[in-house]
Amino acid sequence: MDRLVYVAMSGAKEILRAQAANNHNLANASTSGFRADLSAFQTQDVVGAGLRSRAYATNDTVGWDRSSGSLEATGRDLDVAVKGDGWLAVQSSDGSEAYTRAGDLRVEPTGMLVTATGLAVLGDSGPVSVPPNSSITVGGDGTVSVVPLGQQVKTVSGVARIKLVNPAAGDLVRGADGLFRLRAGGTAPADANVHLVAGTLESSNVNIAATMSTMIELARNYELQVKAMHAAEENAATSAKLLQNG
Repeated sequence: MDRLVYVAMSGAKEILRAQAANNHNLANASTSGFRADLSAFQTQDVVGAGLRSRAYATNDTVGWDRSSGSLEATGRDLDVAVKGDGWLAVQSSDGSEAYTRAGDLRVEPTGMLVTATGLAVLGDSGPVSVPPNSSITVGGDGTVSVVPLGQQVKTVSGVARIKLVNPAAGDLVRGADGLFRLRAGGTAPADANVHLVAGTLESSNVNIAATMSTMIELARNYELQVKAMHAAEENAATSAKLLQNG
């Protein structure tokens, strides 16, 4: 009876882990540039003498979905999307360089160009700072141009160039903050072949219908494991009663 309980218990526990990862994807279905986590179940043997016949289920994140989301026009000057492969370089909360596809940018009162979450956008020589201006645009190559405050519209000045990188997907790892970094550490070089589309944002690549379907499937599988634990409990109680009567 203990074997049935163990298998059902471990299965239920790992299903909850899978459900957490799936719900995380669903919660970010509307997050710009989000890449869905991929998780998978595996069977692991129980290690130990006399336990070769036993196995348990495990679930773990096996990477992230590398496909791109759709490009959605917003018409906002500081909304940018990476066209094809590539990443925007930002400064994470610990000061290190990290990478994102979320291009909903804004300028703080201090003049710093930041993401919607407040992370400084990096240029070729550090965080991008924008002087007072009457208008601002971002070019396809990442060049940030402004019309200085009080100047004519024709007076356009390039103030910085956003650092765009394109490391191999296998070299990247996602951190707990949702940002990507090089697996081996360090920083990726700027890549002139990466281009931006202004007035556009990249949507999340989460497939809502498939994610909802997976959520229902996992919930039903969890119920099945719970029923198996109840069955083991009832069988144990019946066996104990038979022994008492004997």
